[in-house]
Amino acid sequence: MNAILHPLALKSAPGPAVAPTPSAPESASARLELIGLSCVRGTRRLFSNVDSVVQAGQLLRLQGANGAGKTSLLRTVCGLSAPDRGEVRWRGRSIAADRDAFHRDLIYLGHAAALKDDLSAIENMQAACMLGGQRPSPSQMMSALAVAGLRQREHLSARSLSQGQRRRVSLARLVLQPSPPLWVLDEPFNALDVAATDWLLSVVTAQLRAGGIVVLTSHQPVAIDASLSQVTLTL
Repeated sequence: MNAILHPLALKSAPGPAVAPTPSAPESASARLELIGLSCVRGTRRLFSNVDSVVQAGQLLRLQGANGAGKTSLLRTVCGLSAPDRGEVRWRGRSIAADRDAFHRDLIYLGHAAALKDDLSAIENMQAACMLGGQRPSPSQMMSALAVAGLRQREHLSARSLSQGQRRRVSLARLVLQPSPPLWVLDEPFNALDVAATDWLLSVVTAQLRAGGIVVLTSHQPVAIDASLSQVTLTL
């Protein structure tokens, strides 16, 4: 199925006062290009000829029915899965040319929170940061978890947290500084209540205002400020 690319009308959304303003993420040359991407799983073609260019300060929202290939496309964008055809370029170069440099510029949060039940919130965050190439101090992680609404829950085991709290443990990485310029988020609003949704919208807005790029899937409209650029890609 060919992808349909079109602008999405936006509405303003309030953000909590605790949302930090990310430092400029070296985004002057931030540019993500999807060029003729196609994906086949078994005998089924999930998507074909997906083309898009995302500039610094833009949000790309993927939408489509369950099974349309949204997660597969996100994994392709991150270099975790190879396309059957096509190429992903970052800063004008194929991501295959220097995967280490590309991954230093990237935060990828998958559909599941992927926490270890026996580890605390801060231990899970530390493990995720190490895998993602981030090296925050304990105080920075404590502050990030507090901003994410998890104050006094930093040392609780993940097993004892609600689904929304588990999601916020993963999302807390987004407020660490300096922030990588490219965020790829798979259904980040899942399991969040209204207050947490507003908080995440404010964090995404701050990243875009700093010149970063955000690519995400969401079953709901993403109500960032109308002055910011958002594009919807339908699979």
